[in-house]
Amino acid sequence: MKLVKRLAREYLKPHLGLLALAVMFMLIAASMTAAFAAIIEPVMDQVLVAGNVSKVWALGLGIFTIFFIRGIAGYFDAILMNKIGQSIVASIQSQMFSHFMALDLKFFHAHPSGQLISRIINDVDVLRHGVTSCLTGMGKSVITLVLLIGVMFYQDWVLALAAFTIFPFAAFFVAWIGRRLRKMSGDIQAGQASLSDRLAQLFQGVRLVKAYGMEKDEAERSGKEISHVRELMIKSTNIGNLSTPVNETLVGFVVLGIIVYGGYKVAEGVTTAGELMSFITAFTLAYEPMKKLARLNNTLQVGLGAAERVFDMLDTEAKVKDREGAQDATFEKPEIIFKNVEFNYDEDEKKALNDVSITIPSGKVTALVGSSGSGKTTIMNLIPRFFDVTAGGIEIDGIDVRDLTMQSLRSNIALVSQDITIFDDDVWANIGYGKQDAYRDEIIKAAIAAEADDFIRDLPKGYDTKLGEDGVMLSGGQRQRLSIARAILRDAPILLLDEATSALDNESERAIQETLAEVQKGRTTLVIAHRLSTIQAADQIFVLEQGQVVEAGFHEELLSANGAYARMYQAGFHE
Repeated sequence: MKLVKRLAREYLKPHLGLLALAVMFMLIAASMTAAFAAIIEPVMDQVLVAGNVSKVWALGLGIFTIFFIRGIAGYFDAILMNKIGQSIVASIQSQMFSHFMALDLKFFHAHPSGQLISRIINDVDVLRHGVTSCLTGMGKSVITLVLLIGVMFYQDWVLALAAFTIFPFAAFFVAWIGRRLRKMSGDIQAGQASLSDRLAQLFQGVRLVKAYGMEKDEAERSGKEISHVRELMIKSTNIGNLSTPVNETLVGFVVLGIIVYGGYKVAEGVTTAGELMSFITAFTLAYEPMKKLARLNNTLQVGLGAAERVFDMLDTEAKVKDREGAQDATFEKPEIIFKNVEFNYDEDEKKALNDVSITIPSGKVTALVGSSGSGKTTIMNLIPRFFDVTAGGIEIDGIDVRDLTMQSLRSNIALVSQDITIFDDDVWANIGYGKQDAYRDEIIKAAIAAEADDFIRDLPKGYDTKLGEDGVMLSGGQRQRLSIARAILRDAPILLLDEATSALDNESERAIQETLAEVQKGRTTLVIAHRLSTIQAADQIFVLEQGQVVEAGFHEELLSANGAYARMYQAGFHE
Protein backbone atom coordinates (compact mmCIF):
# COMPACT_ATOMS: atom_id res chain seq x y z
CA MET A 1 0.00 0.00 0.00
CA LYS A 2 2.93 2.36 0.64
CA LEU A 3 4.02 1.98 -2.97
CA VAL A 4 0.49 2.41 -4.29
CA LYS A 5 -0.06 5.50 -2.12
CA ARG A 6 3.22 7.00 -3.31
CA LEU A 7 2.35 6.40 -6.95
CA ALA A 8 -1.06 8.00 -6.37
CA ARG A 9 0.27 10.95 -4.35
CA GLU A 10 3.22 11.88 -6.55
CA TYR A 11 2.09 10.87 -10.03
CA LEU A 12 -1.69 10.32 -10.17
CA LYS A 13 -2.70 13.54 -8.39
CA PRO A 14 -1.92 15.85 -11.38
CA HIS A 15 -4.37 13.82 -13.50
CA LEU A 16 -7.37 13.86 -11.13
CA GLY A 17 -9.58 15.69 -13.69
CA LEU A 18 -8.99 13.04 -16.37
CA LEU A 19 -9.37 10.31 -13.74
CA ALA A 20 -12.78 11.64 -12.66
CA LEU A 21 -13.94 11.65 -16.29
CA ALA A 22 -12.63 8.10 -16.80
CA VAL A 23 -14.39 6.91 -13.63
CA MET A 24 -17.65 8.39 -14.95
CA PHE A 25 -17.31 6.26 -18.10
CA MET A 26 -16.41 3.25 -15.92
CA LEU A 27 -19.63 3.73 -13.95
CA ILE A 28 -21.67 3.92 -17.15
CA ALA A 29 -20.07 0.75 -18.58
CA ALA A 30 -20.44 -1.12 -15.28
CA SER A 31 -24.06 0.01 -14.93
CA MET A 32 -24.84 -1.36 -18.38
CA THR A 33 -23.37 -4.73 -17.43
CA ALA A 34 -25.55 -4.83 -14.31
CA ALA A 35 -28.55 -3.68 -16.38
CA PHE A 36 -28.04 -6.61 -18.75
CA ALA A 37 -28.15 -9.06 -15.83
CA ALA A 38 -31.33 -7.37 -14.54
CA ILE A 39 -33.11 -7.36 -17.93
CA ILE A 40 -32.70 -11.14 -18.23
CA GLU A 41 -35.54 -11.60 -15.70
CA PRO A 42 -38.32 -10.00 -17.83
CA VAL A 43 -36.88 -11.57 -21.00
CA MET A 44 -37.10 -14.99 -19.39
CA ASP A 45 -40.45 -14.61 -17.57
CA GLN A 46 -42.42 -12.39 -19.95
CA VAL A 47 -41.12 -13.52 -23.35
CA LEU A 48 -39.60 -17.01 -23.16
CA VAL A 49 -41.96 -18.47 -20.56
CA ALA A 50 -45.16 -16.38 -20.88
CA GLY A 51 -44.80 -15.90 -24.67
CA ASN A 52 -45.73 -12.20 -24.55
CA VAL A 53 -44.80 -11.16 -28.13
CA SER A 54 -45.55 -7.47 -27.53
CA LYS A 55 -42.51 -7.27 -25.22
CA VAL A 56 -40.05 -8.77 -27.74
CA TRP A 57 -39.06 -5.59 -29.59
CA ALA A 58 -38.93 -3.41 -26.48
CA LEU A 59 -36.70 -5.83 -24.55
CA GLY A 60 -34.59 -6.59 -27.65
CA LEU A 61 -33.94 -2.89 -28.29
CA GLY A 62 -33.23 -2.46 -24.59
CA ILE A 63 -30.50 -5.13 -24.74
CA PHE A 64 -29.05 -3.54 -27.93
CA THR A 65 -28.97 -0.11 -26.26
CA ILE A 66 -27.22 -1.59 -23.19
CA PHE A 67 -24.44 -3.12 -25.33
CA PHE A 68 -24.08 0.02 -27.48
CA ILE A 69 -23.71 2.35 -24.46
CA ARG A 70 -21.35 -0.09 -22.74
CA GLY A 71 -19.13 -0.22 -25.85
CA ILE A 72 -18.89 3.58 -26.18
CA ALA A 73 -18.26 4.08 -22.45
CA GLY A 74 -15.66 1.29 -22.40
CA TYR A 75 -13.80 2.90 -25.32
CA PHE A 76 -13.52 6.32 -23.69
CA ASP A 77 -12.69 4.79 -20.32
CA ALA A 78 -9.84 2.75 -21.86
CA ILE A 79 -8.23 5.61 -23.80
CA LEU A 80 -8.46 8.04 -20.85
CA MET A 81 -6.94 5.58 -18.38
CA ASN A 82 -4.23 4.62 -20.86
CA LYS A 83 -3.37 8.31 -21.32
CA ILE A 84 -3.09 8.73 -17.55
CA GLY A 85 -0.93 5.61 -17.21
CA GLN A 86 1.43 6.56 -20.04
CA SER A 87 1.73 10.11 -18.65
CA ILE A 88 2.64 8.75 -15.22
CA VAL A 89 5.35 6.49 -16.63
CA ALA A 90 6.77 9.27 -18.84
CA SER A 91 6.97 11.48 -15.74
CA ILE A 92 8.83 8.75 -13.83
CA GLN A 93 11.30 8.20 -16.69
CA SER A 94 12.00 11.93 -17.01
CA GLN A 95 12.38 12.23 -13.24
CA MET A 96 14.75 9.25 -13.10
CA PHE A 97 16.98 10.60 -15.86
CA SER A 98 17.07 14.09 -14.32
CA HIS A 99 17.81 12.54 -10.92
CA PHE A 100 20.68 10.45 -12.33
CA MET A 101 22.16 13.56 -13.95
CA ALA A 102 22.10 15.32 -10.56
CA LEU A 103 23.97 12.53 -8.76
CA ASP A 104 27.74 12.61 -8.26
CA LEU A 105 30.37 10.47 -9.97
CA LYS A 106 30.63 8.08 -7.01
CA PHE A 107 27.09 6.90 -7.78
CA PHE A 108 28.04 6.14 -11.39
CA HIS A 109 31.14 4.27 -10.24
CA ALA A 110 28.89 2.03 -8.10
CA HIS A 111 26.20 1.52 -10.78
CA PRO A 112 27.32 0.51 -14.31
CA SER A 113 25.69 2.40 -17.17
CA GLY A 114 23.96 -0.70 -18.55
CA GLN A 115 22.14 -1.25 -15.25
CA LEU A 116 21.03 2.39 -15.08
CA ILE A 117 19.68 2.17 -18.64
CA SER A 118 17.82 -0.99 -17.62
CA ARG A 119 16.28 0.85 -14.64
CA ILE A 120 14.96 3.63 -16.86
CA ILE A 121 13.75 1.38 -19.71
CA ASN A 122 13.07 -2.17 -18.45
CA ASP A 123 11.99 -1.45 -14.86
CA VAL A 124 9.82 1.49 -15.85
CA ASP A 125 8.36 -0.50 -18.76
CA VAL A 126 7.24 -3.22 -16.33
CA LEU A 127 5.87 -0.49 -14.07
CA ARG A 128 4.17 1.04 -17.14
CA HIS A 129 2.37 -2.27 -17.84
CA GLY A 130 1.34 -2.62 -14.20
CA VAL A 131 0.09 0.96 -13.90
CA THR A 132 -1.79 1.16 -17.21
CA SER A 133 -3.36 -2.31 -16.85
CA CYS A 134 -4.43 -1.72 -13.28
CA LEU A 135 -5.70 1.81 -13.82
CA THR A 136 -7.68 0.66 -16.84
CA GLY A 137 -8.94 -2.63 -15.44
CA MET A 138 -9.15 -2.51 -11.66
CA GLY A 139 -11.54 0.41 -11.25
CA LYS A 140 -13.85 -0.87 -13.94
CA SER A 141 -13.77 -4.44 -12.61
CA VAL A 142 -14.45 -3.36 -9.03
CA ILE A 143 -17.40 -1.12 -10.02
CA THR A 144 -18.85 -3.84 -12.27
CA LEU A 145 -18.45 -6.45 -9.56
CA VAL A 146 -20.15 -4.28 -6.94
CA LEU A 147 -23.15 -3.54 -9.19
CA LEU A 148 -23.54 -7.19 -10.19
CA ILE A 149 -23.38 -8.25 -6.56
CA GLY A 150 -26.17 -5.74 -5.96
CA VAL A 151 -28.28 -7.48 -8.63
CA MET A 152 -27.56 -10.87 -7.02
CA PHE A 153 -28.61 -9.69 -3.57
CA TYR A 154 -31.72 -8.09 -5.04
CA GLN A 155 -32.77 -11.40 -6.62
CA ASP A 156 -31.90 -13.70 -3.68
CA TRP A 157 -29.82 -12.48 -0.75
CA VAL A 158 -29.51 -15.96 0.83
CA LEU A 159 -28.18 -17.46 -2.37
CA ALA A 160 -25.87 -14.46 -2.83
CA LEU A 161 -24.37 -14.92 0.65
CA ALA A 162 -23.85 -18.62 -0.04
CA ALA A 163 -22.22 -17.88 -3.39
CA PHE A 164 -19.67 -15.55 -1.84
CA THR A 165 -18.37 -18.06 0.69
CA ILE A 166 -15.61 -18.76 -1.86
CA PHE A 167 -14.27 -15.19 -1.67
CA PRO A 168 -12.04 -15.55 1.45
CA PHE A 169 -10.35 -18.63 -0.03
CA ALA A 170 -9.85 -16.99 -3.42
CA ALA A 171 -8.58 -13.73 -1.83
CA PHE A 172 -6.07 -15.60 0.35
CA PHE A 173 -4.75 -17.52 -2.64
CA VAL A 174 -4.48 -14.38 -4.80
CA ALA A 175 -2.56 -12.58 -2.02
CA TRP A 176 -0.15 -15.52 -1.67
CA ILE A 177 0.52 -15.52 -5.41
CA GLY A 178 1.00 -11.72 -5.36
CA ARG A 179 3.72 -11.91 -2.68
CA ARG A 180 5.59 -14.55 -4.67
CA LEU A 181 5.31 -12.56 -7.89
CA ARG A 182 6.57 -9.29 -6.38
CA LYS A 183 9.72 -10.96 -5.06
CA MET A 184 10.23 -12.71 -8.39
CA SER A 185 9.71 -9.42 -10.26
CA GLY A 186 12.70 -7.93 -8.43
CA ASP A 187 14.83 -10.96 -9.37
CA ILE A 188 13.74 -10.71 -13.02
CA GLN A 189 14.53 -6.99 -13.22
CA ALA A 190 17.93 -7.54 -11.57
CA GLY A 191 18.68 -10.32 -14.07
CA GLN A 192 17.68 -8.14 -17.01
CA ALA A 193 19.75 -5.23 -15.67
CA SER A 194 22.80 -7.50 -15.37
CA LEU A 195 22.25 -8.79 -18.90
CA SER A 196 21.78 -5.26 -20.26
CA ASP A 197 25.00 -4.12 -18.59
CA ARG A 198 26.97 -7.08 -19.94
CA LEU A 199 25.71 -6.56 -23.49
CA ALA A 200 26.50 -2.84 -23.35
CA GLN A 201 30.09 -3.60 -22.27
CA LEU A 202 30.54 -6.24 -24.97
CA PHE A 203 29.20 -4.02 -27.75
CA GLN A 204 31.51 -1.20 -26.65
CA GLY A 205 34.48 -3.57 -26.40
CA VAL A 206 33.73 -5.59 -29.52
CA ARG A 207 37.20 -4.81 -30.98
CA LEU A 208 38.89 -6.44 -27.97
CA VAL A 209 36.52 -9.42 -28.09
CA LYS A 210 37.41 -10.05 -31.74
CA ALA A 211 41.12 -9.37 -31.27
CA TYR A 212 41.35 -12.11 -28.63
CA GLY A 213 39.00 -14.51 -30.40
CA MET A 214 36.51 -14.50 -27.52
CA GLU A 215 33.30 -14.41 -29.60
CA LYS A 216 32.28 -17.98 -28.71
CA ASP A 217 33.13 -17.61 -25.02
CA GLU A 218 31.20 -14.35 -24.70
CA ALA A 219 28.24 -15.87 -26.54
CA GLU A 220 28.22 -18.76 -24.03
CA ARG A 221 28.44 -16.43 -21.00
CA SER A 222 25.71 -14.17 -22.34
CA GLY A 223 23.65 -17.26 -23.20
CA LYS A 224 23.78 -18.36 -19.54
CA GLU A 225 22.48 -14.97 -18.39
CA ILE A 226 19.74 -15.04 -21.03
CA SER A 227 18.76 -18.56 -19.91
CA HIS A 228 18.67 -17.41 -16.28
CA VAL A 229 16.24 -14.59 -17.14
CA ARG A 230 14.19 -17.01 -19.26
CA GLU A 231 13.85 -19.47 -16.36
CA LEU A 232 12.73 -16.67 -14.04
CA MET A 233 10.15 -15.49 -16.58
CA ILE A 234 8.79 -19.04 -17.03
CA LYS A 235 8.59 -19.57 -13.27
CA SER A 236 6.80 -16.22 -12.87
CA THR A 237 4.22 -17.17 -15.51
CA ASN A 238 3.70 -20.60 -13.91
CA ILE A 239 3.01 -19.04 -10.52
CA GLY A 240 0.85 -16.26 -11.96
CA ASN A 241 -1.43 -18.74 -13.73
CA LEU A 242 -1.98 -20.90 -10.63
CA SER A 243 -5.05 -18.81 -9.85
CA THR A 244 -6.86 -20.04 -12.97
CA PRO A 245 -7.47 -23.74 -12.00
CA VAL A 246 -8.17 -22.83 -8.37
CA ASN A 247 -10.69 -20.11 -9.25
CA GLU A 248 -12.37 -22.26 -11.91
CA THR A 249 -12.81 -25.11 -9.42
CA LEU A 250 -14.25 -22.84 -6.73
CA VAL A 251 -16.66 -21.15 -9.16
CA GLY A 252 -17.75 -24.50 -10.61
CA PHE A 253 -18.57 -25.66 -7.09
CA VAL A 254 -20.66 -22.51 -6.48
CA VAL A 255 -22.52 -22.76 -9.82
CA LEU A 256 -23.38 -26.37 -8.95
CA GLY A 257 -24.87 -25.18 -5.66
CA ILE A 258 -26.80 -22.34 -7.35
CA ILE A 259 -28.37 -24.65 -9.94
CA VAL A 260 -29.34 -27.32 -7.37
CA TYR A 261 -30.66 -24.83 -4.80
CA GLY A 262 -32.35 -22.59 -7.40
CA GLY A 263 -33.83 -25.53 -9.28
CA TYR A 264 -35.63 -26.71 -6.15
CA LYS A 265 -36.90 -23.18 -5.40
CA VAL A 266 -38.29 -22.81 -8.96
CA ALA A 267 -39.92 -26.25 -8.74
CA GLU A 268 -41.54 -25.26 -5.46
CA GLY A 269 -42.79 -21.98 -6.98
CA VAL A 270 -40.86 -19.87 -4.46
CA THR A 271 -39.00 -18.08 -7.26
CA THR A 272 -39.44 -17.72 -11.01
CA ALA A 273 -37.20 -19.07 -13.73
CA GLY A 274 -36.47 -15.48 -14.76
CA GLU A 275 -35.26 -14.52 -11.29
CA LEU A 276 -32.99 -17.57 -11.12
CA MET A 277 -31.67 -16.93 -14.64
CA SER A 278 -31.02 -13.28 -13.78
CA PHE A 279 -29.11 -14.39 -10.68
CA ILE A 280 -27.03 -16.92 -12.65
CA THR A 281 -26.33 -14.27 -15.35
CA ALA A 282 -25.21 -11.75 -12.72
CA PHE A 283 -22.95 -14.34 -11.05
CA THR A 284 -21.51 -15.43 -14.42
CA LEU A 285 -20.84 -11.83 -15.41
CA ALA A 286 -19.37 -11.14 -11.95
CA TYR A 287 -17.03 -14.07 -12.40
CA GLU A 288 -15.26 -12.28 -15.29
CA PRO A 289 -14.24 -9.17 -13.27
CA MET A 290 -13.26 -11.51 -10.41
CA LYS A 291 -10.90 -13.37 -12.73
CA LYS A 292 -9.66 -10.10 -14.14
CA LEU A 293 -8.97 -8.72 -10.66
CA ALA A 294 -6.92 -11.82 -9.85
CA ARG A 295 -4.88 -11.39 -13.05
CA LEU A 296 -4.54 -7.65 -12.46
CA ASN A 297 -3.30 -8.29 -8.95
CA ASN A 298 -0.56 -10.45 -10.43
CA THR A 299 0.28 -7.68 -12.92
CA LEU A 300 0.19 -5.09 -10.14
CA GLN A 301 2.54 -7.10 -7.91
CA VAL A 302 5.04 -7.50 -10.75
CA GLY A 303 4.75 -3.75 -11.43
CA LEU A 304 5.23 -2.93 -7.74
CA GLY A 305 8.35 -5.13 -7.69
CA ALA A 306 9.72 -2.90 -10.46
CA ALA A 307 8.44 0.20 -8.61
CA GLU A 308 10.52 -0.75 -5.56
CA ARG A 309 13.65 -0.73 -7.73
CA VAL A 310 12.62 2.55 -9.39
CA PHE A 311 11.96 4.31 -6.08
CA ASP A 312 15.19 2.90 -4.67
CA MET A 313 17.00 4.87 -7.37
CA LEU A 314 14.85 7.98 -6.98
CA ASP A 315 15.46 7.97 -3.21
CA THR A 316 19.24 7.88 -3.65
CA GLU A 317 20.55 11.24 -2.50
CA ALA A 318 23.45 13.06 -4.11
CA LYS A 319 26.49 13.32 -1.87
CA VAL A 320 27.73 16.37 -3.79
CA LYS A 321 25.07 19.07 -4.04
CA ASP A 322 24.55 22.81 -3.66
CA ARG A 323 24.59 24.13 -0.13
CA GLU A 324 21.70 26.25 1.04
CA GLY A 325 22.51 29.86 0.16
CA ALA A 326 25.25 28.92 -2.33
CA GLN A 327 26.32 31.87 -4.49
CA ASP A 328 26.98 32.11 -8.22
CA ALA A 329 30.60 32.10 -9.31
CA THR A 330 31.95 35.00 -11.41
CA PHE A 331 35.67 34.77 -12.13
CA GLU A 332 38.09 36.49 -14.49
CA LYS A 333 41.57 35.22 -13.55
CA PRO A 334 40.89 33.09 -10.47
CA GLU A 335 43.41 31.77 -7.98
CA ILE A 336 42.82 28.22 -6.70
CA ILE A 337 44.12 27.13 -3.29
CA PHE A 338 44.09 23.62 -1.81
CA LYS A 339 44.25 23.78 1.99
CA ASN A 340 45.27 20.56 3.77
CA VAL A 341 43.07 18.54 1.43
CA GLU A 342 42.41 14.89 2.16
CA PHE A 343 40.28 12.59 0.02
CA ASN A 344 39.42 8.92 -0.23
CA TYR A 345 36.96 7.36 -2.66
CA ASP A 346 35.62 4.89 -0.09
CA GLU A 347 35.87 5.02 3.69
CA ASP A 348 37.69 1.70 3.94
CA GLU A 349 40.20 2.53 1.19
CA LYS A 350 43.58 4.21 1.40
CA LYS A 351 43.56 8.01 1.05
CA ALA A 352 43.93 9.15 -2.55
CA LEU A 353 45.14 12.56 -1.25
CA ASN A 354 46.78 13.16 2.12
CA ASP A 355 47.26 16.71 3.48
CA VAL A 356 47.73 18.36 0.08
CA SER A 357 48.27 22.13 0.19
CA ILE A 358 49.00 23.82 -3.16
CA THR A 359 48.31 27.15 -4.81
CA ILE A 360 47.41 27.41 -8.51
CA PRO A 361 48.18 31.07 -9.29
CA SER A 362 45.88 33.38 -11.21
CA GLY A 363 46.49 33.34 -14.97
CA LYS A 364 49.44 30.91 -14.68
CA VAL A 365 50.10 27.34 -15.83
CA THR A 366 50.48 24.73 -13.10
CA ALA A 367 51.46 21.16 -13.92
CA LEU A 368 51.00 17.93 -11.96
CA VAL A 369 53.32 14.99 -12.54
CA GLY A 370 53.67 11.60 -10.90
CA SER A 371 53.21 7.92 -11.47
CA SER A 372 49.80 6.33 -11.99
CA GLY A 373 47.71 6.46 -8.82
CA SER A 374 49.68 9.32 -7.27
CA GLY A 375 46.58 11.56 -7.05
CA LYS A 376 46.92 13.86 -10.08
CA THR A 377 43.47 13.20 -11.60
CA THR A 378 41.89 13.28 -8.14
CA ILE A 379 43.15 16.84 -7.62
CA MET A 380 41.72 17.85 -10.97
CA ASN A 381 38.36 16.16 -10.24
CA LEU A 382 37.97 18.05 -6.96
CA ILE A 383 38.07 21.52 -8.58
CA PRO A 384 34.74 21.18 -10.49
CA ARG A 385 33.34 19.21 -7.51
CA PHE A 386 32.98 15.89 -9.23
CA PHE A 387 33.73 14.79 -5.66
CA ASP A 388 33.93 16.69 -2.38
CA VAL A 389 37.01 16.69 -0.17
CA THR A 390 37.03 14.38 2.84
CA ALA A 391 38.91 16.97 4.89
CA GLY A 392 40.41 20.41 4.29
CA GLY A 393 39.06 22.76 1.65
CA ILE A 394 39.47 24.20 -1.86
CA GLU A 395 39.07 27.93 -2.41
CA ILE A 396 38.74 29.90 -5.64
CA ASP A 397 39.42 33.60 -5.13
CA GLY A 398 38.96 33.05 -1.40
CA ILE A 399 35.56 31.31 -1.71
CA ASP A 400 35.17 27.65 -0.74
CA VAL A 401 33.96 25.76 -3.83
CA ARG A 402 31.22 24.20 -1.67
CA ASP A 403 29.76 27.69 -1.19
CA LEU A 404 29.35 28.11 -4.97
CA THR A 405 26.52 26.73 -7.08
CA MET A 406 27.82 23.79 -9.10
CA GLN A 407 26.24 25.10 -12.30
CA SER A 408 28.05 28.45 -12.08
CA LEU A 409 31.30 26.85 -10.89
CA ARG A 410 31.45 24.45 -13.81
CA SER A 411 30.45 27.15 -16.29
CA ASN A 412 33.80 28.77 -15.44
CA ILE A 413 35.76 25.60 -16.26
CA ALA A 414 36.83 24.01 -19.55
CA LEU A 415 37.99 20.39 -19.27
CA VAL A 416 39.96 18.24 -21.68
CA SER A 417 40.05 14.73 -20.21
CA GLN A 418 42.04 11.68 -21.23
CA ASP A 419 38.64 9.88 -21.27
CA ILE A 420 37.15 11.59 -24.31
CA THR A 421 33.42 11.45 -24.95
CA ILE A 422 32.20 11.78 -28.54
CA PHE A 423 28.45 11.57 -29.08
CA ASP A 424 26.74 9.84 -32.00
CA ASP A 425 25.96 13.23 -33.53
CA ASP A 426 27.48 15.53 -36.14
CA VAL A 427 30.69 17.53 -35.67
CA TRP A 428 28.77 20.77 -35.07
CA ALA A 429 27.01 19.28 -32.06
CA ASN A 430 30.13 17.58 -30.65
CA ILE A 431 32.29 20.71 -30.66
CA GLY A 432 29.35 22.98 -29.81
CA TYR A 433 28.63 20.88 -26.70
CA GLY A 434 31.01 23.18 -24.86
CA LYS A 435 28.89 26.24 -25.69
CA GLN A 436 25.27 25.57 -26.55
CA ASP A 437 24.57 28.98 -28.16
CA ALA A 438 27.72 29.01 -30.30
CA TYR A 439 27.56 30.22 -33.89
CA ARG A 440 28.93 27.98 -36.65
CA ASP A 441 31.73 30.43 -37.36
CA GLU A 442 32.85 30.12 -33.72
CA ILE A 443 32.85 26.31 -33.98
CA ILE A 444 34.95 26.40 -37.16
CA LYS A 445 37.35 28.86 -35.55
CA ALA A 446 37.77 26.53 -32.53
CA ALA A 447 38.33 23.54 -34.84
CA ILE A 448 41.02 25.44 -36.75
CA ALA A 449 42.72 26.38 -33.46
CA ALA A 450 42.67 22.71 -32.39
CA GLU A 451 44.22 21.57 -35.72
CA ALA A 452 40.97 19.70 -36.45
CA ASP A 453 39.50 21.63 -39.38
CA ASP A 454 41.47 19.79 -42.09
CA PHE A 455 40.46 16.26 -41.10
CA ILE A 456 36.86 17.38 -40.43
CA ARG A 457 36.52 18.68 -43.99
CA ASP A 458 37.86 15.34 -45.27
CA LEU A 459 35.00 13.47 -43.57
CA PRO A 460 32.17 12.25 -45.88
CA LYS A 461 29.88 15.17 -45.02
CA GLY A 462 32.37 17.51 -43.39
CA TYR A 463 30.99 19.17 -40.27
CA ASP A 464 27.61 17.49 -40.93
CA THR A 465 29.12 13.99 -40.57
CA LYS A 466 27.70 11.83 -37.80
CA LEU A 467 30.62 10.38 -35.85
CA GLY A 468 29.06 7.13 -34.56
CA GLU A 469 28.93 5.79 -31.03
CA ASP A 470 31.85 7.16 -29.01
CA GLY A 471 33.34 8.62 -32.20
CA VAL A 472 33.99 5.24 -33.83
CA MET A 473 34.66 6.96 -37.18
CA LEU A 474 37.64 8.88 -35.75
CA SER A 475 41.16 7.98 -34.70
CA GLY A 476 42.31 8.55 -31.12
CA GLY A 477 44.16 11.72 -32.12
CA GLN A 478 41.17 13.08 -34.03
CA ARG A 479 38.88 12.48 -31.06
CA GLN A 480 41.35 14.30 -28.82
CA ARG A 481 41.51 17.29 -31.15
CA LEU A 482 37.71 17.56 -31.14
CA SER A 483 37.82 17.54 -27.35
CA ILE A 484 40.38 20.35 -27.38
CA ALA A 485 38.25 22.33 -29.86
CA ARG A 486 35.31 21.90 -27.48
CA ALA A 487 37.38 23.38 -24.62
CA ILE A 488 38.67 26.25 -26.79
CA LEU A 489 35.08 27.12 -27.73
CA ARG A 490 34.12 27.07 -24.04
CA ASP A 491 36.44 30.06 -23.45
CA ALA A 492 36.39 29.62 -19.65
CA PRO A 493 38.74 31.34 -17.14
CA ILE A 494 39.83 27.95 -15.67
CA LEU A 495 41.37 25.39 -18.02
CA LEU A 496 41.88 21.77 -16.89
CA LEU A 497 44.01 19.59 -19.19
CA ASP A 498 44.18 15.93 -18.18
CA GLU A 499 46.83 14.46 -20.51
CA ALA A 500 45.20 16.45 -23.32
CA THR A 501 47.71 15.43 -26.00
CA SER A 502 48.42 11.82 -24.98
CA ALA A 503 46.84 10.33 -28.16
CA LEU A 504 48.68 12.63 -30.59
CA ASP A 505 51.84 11.93 -32.54
CA ASN A 506 54.88 14.17 -31.95
CA GLU A 507 54.21 16.45 -34.93
CA SER A 508 50.52 16.95 -34.06
CA GLU A 509 51.38 17.41 -30.42
CA ARG A 510 53.83 20.20 -31.16
CA ALA A 511 51.17 22.01 -33.23
CA ILE A 512 48.54 21.54 -30.50
CA GLN A 513 50.97 22.64 -27.79
CA GLU A 514 51.47 25.92 -29.63
CA THR A 515 47.68 26.34 -29.79
CA LEU A 516 47.27 25.47 -26.11
CA ALA A 517 50.02 27.92 -25.20
CA GLU A 518 47.93 30.66 -26.79
CA VAL A 519 44.71 29.41 -25.16
CA GLN A 520 46.37 29.29 -21.72
CA LYS A 521 47.34 32.97 -21.80
CA GLY A 522 45.35 34.87 -19.18
CA ARG A 523 43.74 31.67 -17.89
CA THR A 524 44.32 29.73 -14.70
CA THR A 525 45.49 26.41 -16.11
CA LEU A 526 46.09 23.05 -14.46
CA VAL A 527 47.86 20.43 -16.59
CA ILE A 528 48.43 16.73 -15.97
CA ALA A 529 51.47 15.76 -18.01
CA HIS A 530 51.79 12.59 -20.04
CA ARG A 531 55.23 13.61 -21.27
CA LEU A 532 57.43 15.85 -19.17
CA SER A 533 58.56 17.64 -22.31
CA THR A 534 55.07 19.13 -22.64
CA ILE A 535 55.18 20.96 -19.29
CA GLN A 536 58.73 22.29 -19.22
CA ALA A 537 57.43 25.81 -19.78
CA ALA A 538 54.91 25.57 -16.90
CA ASP A 539 55.10 28.33 -14.30
CA GLN A 540 55.24 25.71 -11.57
CA ILE A 541 55.27 21.93 -11.32
CA PHE A 542 54.05 19.78 -8.43
CA VAL A 543 55.39 16.23 -8.12
CA LEU A 544 53.06 13.75 -6.40
CA GLU A 545 53.72 10.36 -4.86
CA GLN A 546 51.05 8.29 -3.07
CA GLY A 547 48.69 11.23 -2.67
CA GLN A 548 51.23 13.70 -1.33
CA VAL A 549 53.23 16.56 -2.84
CA VAL A 550 56.90 15.61 -2.59
CA GLU A 551 58.43 18.36 -4.77
CA ALA A 552 57.47 21.73 -6.22
CA GLY A 553 59.20 24.22 -8.50
CA PHE A 554 59.83 24.94 -12.16
CA HIS A 555 61.49 22.56 -14.62
CA GLU A 556 65.15 23.57 -14.32
CA GLU A 557 64.88 23.98 -10.57
CA LEU A 558 63.45 20.48 -10.13
CA LEU A 559 66.08 18.93 -12.41
CA SER A 560 68.89 20.53 -10.43
CA ALA A 561 67.36 19.26 -7.17
CA ASN A 562 68.04 15.73 -8.45
CA GLY A 563 64.92 14.34 -6.73
CA ALA A 564 61.80 12.50 -7.86
CA TYR A 565 61.23 14.79 -10.87
CA ALA A 566 64.80 14.33 -12.09
CA ARG A 567 64.49 10.56 -11.75
CA MET A 568 61.27 10.54 -13.82
CA TYR A 569 62.88 12.79 -16.44
CA GLN A 570 65.94 10.58 -16.70
CA ALA A 571 63.77 7.44 -16.82
CA GLY A 572 62.30 8.59 -20.14
CA PHE A 573 59.18 10.56 -19.23
CA HIS A 574 60.53 13.34 -21.46
CA GLU A 575 60.43 11.13 -24.58
